Amino acid sequence: MSRESIFPTALRAVLPAIFLLIVSTELAAAEKVRPLDPEVEVFIEEMVQKHQFEARALRRLFTQVQPRPAILRAISTPGTARPWHEFRSRYMEPERVNNGVAFWRVHAATLEKASREFGIPEEIIVATIGVETFYGRNTGNFRVLEALTMLAFRYPPRAELFRSELEHYLLLARETGLDPTGIRGSYAGAMGIPQFLPSSYRNYAIDFDGDGKRDIINSTADAIGSVANYYKAFGWRPGEAVVVPAEVEGSGIAALLETGIKPLLKVAELKSQGVTPVMPMEEGVEAALFMVESATGPRYWLGLNNFYVITRYNRSLNYALTVYELAQELRARFRP
Repeated sequence: MSRESIFPTALRAVLPAIFLLIVSTELAAAEKVRPLDPEVEVFIEEMVQKHQFEARALRRLFTQVQPRPAILRAISTPGTARPWHEFRSRYMEPERVNNGVAFWRVHAATLEKASREFGIPEEIIVATIGVETFYGRNTGNFRVLEALTMLAFRYPPRAELFRSELEHYLLLARETGLDPTGIRGSYAGAMGIPQFLPSSYRNYAIDFDGDGKRDIINSTADAIGSVANYYKAFGWRPGEAVVVPAEVEGSGIAALLETGIKPLLKVAELKSQGVTPVMPMEEGVEAALFMVESATGPRYWLGLNNFYVITRYNRSLNYALTVYELAQELRARFRP
């Protein structure tokens, strides 16, 4: 029997239209399999209005996001919340120190260039990358899109921050050509060797290897330069101290600890309230008193401007002090 007898001419003429209708129906049905959260729909509309994204493309993107309860568990119990002596022990072990010295040797020329151009000590750059990702070894296993979406719409305490970071992430993907579904990072959506959030990637990442791309995910040179650029942008002062140990006495110490980590009080004023720097300091230098828990009890420090700058990378006092201490150990161990 001929094909013509099976499919009359008139029917053959409409087959393509029928096929397209079936495909379109299936696609439409697929998009309706899992309705998006109303807040996500509002976010999509904002992206369309503010940045001219295509609504349908964003809906397809967000339908690929799977709930990850582990993200909410992780951000609710961050490692930096542990006592300082427990937190620092993980980052001061011999393997991390030895690998940091090796990383420094391999990238010595790039680190020297970054230090010279931005005024940031090599050891601070290396220690930051060492604490963040073990020198690029552990950059995170969560899909960044899923992490940011979970935190933006299912973590009310910091939803505003993470909605902003999700916005930056989609813009970053569009600007750089990155696949938004393929990038992995931390449970908080930080990416690459230095673990930049999307807003930091867009604002502070630089091309430091000269290939025309800002790639902190694959380029160690770009990561080194970007960390240095970040610290400089937040006001690092070359040649100045970071912290000074202190001793305290008197009833006003608790109030001083509650004033925050930004150095606003002069050393002379701190002395008048019962704070004694263990090392000589000029009376007019501004500092902030802070305390961390050691294995034997509280330890007090005076944080100076450069310590405050490290806390702009991560707000945790445990984190900032550990970066400083690891940096000191690396500097003591490094031999060109």
